[in-house]
Amino acid sequence: MKKRSPLAVLLLPLITFGIYQIVWYVKTKNEMNQLGAQIPTAWLVIVPIVNIWWLWENSSGVERVTKNGLSKVSSFLLVLLLGSIGGAIVQNTFNTTVAVKAELQGVS
Repeated sequence: MKKRSPLAVLLLPLITFGIYQIVWYVKTKNEMNQLGAQIPTAWLVIVPIVNIWWLWENSSGVERVTKNGLSKVSSFLLVLLLGSIGGAIVQNTFNTTVAVKAELQGVS
């Protein structure tokens, strides 16, 4: 996973009227799929009602990639109820996971 600024994930959706949130979903979905998650196409995020199911599937990938650092239910509720605030929290968890993995591999 690529380290991204949680502050950017928090503020850019406000500046871009939500477009960056979708971009963030697509980028993180692709990275999670490369790590073994099976999240369907991100086009579903723009389809009403179906996007809730897609967020649930995306949350499964978050749980898998963070190795239960953030549960599926927690991730889902964060992004569903808090929007970009939840996305920033999820991104912070990704960054922590990347840092721990790098530390374990001896890379700083």
